[in-house]
Amino acid sequence: MEIEFASLDDTVARFTLSGAKPGLANAFRRAMIGEVPTLAIEEVRIYDNTSALFDEMLAHRLGLIPIRTDLTSYSTQDNCSCGGAGCPSCTVTYTLSVEGPRLVTSSDLIPQDPKAAPVSDNIPIVKLIKGQKLVIEARAVLNMGKVHAKWQPTLVCGYKNHPIITISPTCDACGMCVDECPRSILAVKGKKVEVIEGKLPDCSMCRLCERACMASGIGEEPAIRISAAPDRYIFAVESDGSLSTKEIMVQALRFIKEQAEELEKQTSEISGEEKK
Repeated sequence: MEIEFASLDDTVARFTLSGAKPGLANAFRRAMIGEVPTLAIEEVRIYDNTSALFDEMLAHRLGLIPIRTDLTSYSTQDNCSCGGAGCPSCTVTYTLSVEGPRLVTSSDLIPQDPKAAPVSDNIPIVKLIKGQKLVIEARAVLNMGKVHAKWQPTLVCGYKNHPIITISPTCDACGMCVDECPRSILAVKGKKVEVIEGKLPDCSMCRLCERACMASGIGEEPAIRISAAPDRYIFAVESDGSLSTKEIMVQALRFIKEQAEELEKQTSEISGEEKK
């Protein structure tokens, strides 16, 4: 398996995965979405809420605020030495006390640990008018997206098969496929049609170029063919800011490796028992 990056920063990664079967590519995608732990608010104690929002709606909004996560500082409650009671190793406490008139935003959440602050300061929570008040205490814990979507570290995480465009020597460069392509990845150069350099990954495999070629009435088969590489995939991953895209990928690959090792161990034990 080989990964080749087209772009990589803290929030967005675009890369090509080669030498992998469809099952592994999908496992990688699912691991990035559901198996990478992040912090999210799970418990909210409301001491005073005279805003227009019900307590349940307010708690739901707070839970969806992305929180910066340092995986070296926190562990899940299941693996914590406190047994899930809630300690600084598995829980982050936030306080919020605001009076109207004003817009309450994520910047009003004061974290016990400054490293676990909300990703953005301008996420709106509720608007208070004069005389309204909001006083709460919230607790964030580490968990995974397979438990609830609020723990997903990704906003976008998907892939497609890498396209293959084959142009036959019978192509007469009529240009109909070039005009029909919605992503402008084809061009007529001289007496033939070519893929513009660097534009191949943009192909959505809609096959409109094939239809245009057939409509031209030259030959029984289209001179341009679109197919998908069986072991090559184009990935797009966008982080919500709680973790960098690089860390999301590393944690997902580590999870897949651990699961593979556990499966190998289990099958070895079964094989050993059968031999006995």
